[in-house]
Amino acid sequence: MASNVTISKGVFDFLKELKNNNNRDWFEANKTDFKKHQSEVKSFLEAVKTNLNHHDDIEKMKLFRIYRDIRFSKDKTPYKSHFAGSFSRLGAHLRGGYYIHLKPGESLLATGFWDPNKEDLFRIRKELEMDADDFRKVINQKELKETWGELRGDELKTAPKGFDKEHPDIDLIRKKQFVFVRNLTDEEVLSPSFLGEVDKSFKSIRPYFDLMSDILTTNLNGESILE
Repeated sequence: MASNVTISKGVFDFLKELKNNNNRDWFEANKTDFKKHQSEVKSFLEAVKTNLNHHDDIEKMKLFRIYRDIRFSKDKTPYKSHFAGSFSRLGAHLRGGYYIHLKPGESLLATGFWDPNKEDLFRIRKELEMDADDFRKVINQKELKETWGELRGDELKTAPKGFDKEHPDIDLIRKKQFVFVRNLTDEEVLSPSFLGEVDKSFKSIRPYFDLMSDILTTNLNGESILE
């Protein structure tokens, strides 16, 4: 297990300066610093991936670009004032993913299903329509709830087409995302124990992922849909 990799205060100091000087001239003048801090964050994400692979199967790790797509945005600042990375679980068999967002005063961990495709979303909703007891039991488990709190995600204002708006589990059925978020203080992120805390947090979500993987790889009769 990777254990001695940290996020330094210098990363946050750089991001604060970038936020206050979000222009190309400043960035180009400080590009060497950017590369150094980006490399540090990438090393941290690699360590997170190493730890995750001891209890999960990660197919892909992604360090997001610092450059903003400003083509359709009113905000024309060219750079993000945060570092972020994601980890995708093994393809069709597991689904779901993990996310780390590093920003002074606004850091967080997230996990779950941000943007399920149309077929997956319908399958989840049909499962909840049929019986949501196991789902509620899992998301209310003590360790998971102490770490992550309540299930979050965008939702419809009313029932999805074809579902009863009076269904007792409509609060879950109308969700479009099924995610958990843990907000972090700067002290937590810069702590020597942060890597271990990230792994512990992600590990605690496993019962939820196991249930969702089971749902998304079977039909309503519980039969596997994988080839």
